[in-house]
Amino acid sequence: MALKASDIQKKLPEGGKKNCKECGFPTCFAFAMKLASGAVSVQKCTYLPDEIKAELEEALAPPIRLVTIGKGANSFSTGEEEVIYRHEKTFYRPTGVAILISEKESEESIAAKINKLKTMQFDRVGQKLQANLYALKYDGNGETYLNLVKRVAGEGYPMILICEDLDTLFKARDLVADQNPLLYPITKDNLEAALPKIKVKPTPIGIRANGIEEIIPITKRLKEEGIQDVVLDPSPKSLKEMVRDYTLIRRAALKKTFRPLGYPILSLPCSLADNKMEEALFASAGVIKYAGIVVLSDFEKETLYPLLVLRQNIFTDPRVPLAVEQKIYEIGAVTPDSPVLLTTNFALTYFAVASEIENSKVPSYLCVKDTEGLCVLAAWSTGKFSGDTAGPFLKKIGIADKVKNKRVIIPGFAARIKGELEEELQDWEVIVGPREASDLPAYLPQMIEKWKSQNK
Repeated sequence: MALKASDIQKKLPEGGKKNCKECGFPTCFAFAMKLASGAVSVQKCTYLPDEIKAELEEALAPPIRLVTIGKGANSFSTGEEEVIYRHEKTFYRPTGVAILISEKESEESIAAKINKLKTMQFDRVGQKLQANLYALKYDGNGETYLNLVKRVAGEGYPMILICEDLDTLFKARDLVADQNPLLYPITKDNLEAALPKIKVKPTPIGIRANGIEEIIPITKRLKEEGIQDVVLDPSPKSLKEMVRDYTLIRRAALKKTFRPLGYPILSLPCSLADNKMEEALFASAGVIKYAGIVVLSDFEKETLYPLLVLRQNIFTDPRVPLAVEQKIYEIGAVTPDSPVLLTTNFALTYFAVASEIENSKVPSYLCVKDTEGLCVLAAWSTGKFSGDTAGPFLKKIGIADKVKNKRVIIPGFAARIKGELEEELQDWEVIVGPREASDLPAYLPQMIEKWKSQNK
């Protein structure tokens, strides 16, 4: 549970009654409130003993550690989540997706995989969807593996170094330590041997354990040594075990503030699945059930795109509507003869309609009305998309000054507002368009031809 301001106040000098104002706040309680919200550092109070500062910093730390892999613009961060269920608040840090590359693969395969991370990008509702990391797996040839690490390091993306041989793992780390790679696996068997090497050039590490119980003494030992940039792999053997273990880790961290499990989760569907479709299933479960990173054996558009869309949906803040700006959008080289279409500002609706208008090759004005991020049917049913509201909107944005023929095409799902809109816009012709955006490429050219024949 989060530490309350009243609990913090009791630990401040003179039981929170000193009120010296040297911290910049009028009272100790005001300082405690800011401290509880994370707005200030405990270091602001110069009268606190070091042991109390350490105790408060521990108690106020996020229940799940923030871990950053890589450096610069493409660095990847995971952790600091606050809720079990998305609808309670939101999930903040989208799951990282990594592509696995082994030094045993052919030059052609390695080059292709390196390129896939950089080029497999998808635009959806105004956002760019892309994977995040390279996972470089050691398969026995040390020199070739080190060359692979150096080669991939030049791409500028975060790296996971997967290597069972400690000597090779830390040689690889030394080559790219300035890029802050994740080292994996650290286990109960190699922990003591690895500790001195980890501390020489600290970078994030991944713990691999046979179940949750085996993780706890490892994270405790690492914390004793001041090593806390850690991710956890409980090594589930099935989908059932994955969902169970990841859920238990998340609940222990958030509900019980159990620090030994308060770290992000690393998931390796690439080593769990027997085929590509099963791997995609495991990866999807990982995205939904709290994995901070999932590692795939390869990227294919037909499996990567759905996974990234799933990630986008899961990590979209439910408190903030996915909406675009209310305005006139000019699609194509519009002229005064271009048709006018009306829709809502729900992002999925806008991008679907705009895309299909582009496919129709008919330059058009798309008037997007603010409906608080609701789609056409939902906006109509709640009164946010009606003739009484759409009419004044069209007048206000000045679309009449841009076109010669006063015609507006409304969505088929909002056919019932036609009469109301005609009353509001008495000099306009209101046309009920198709229900589905996918029908626009056929509909718009036909409508243009019809208007042309009427004008002859």
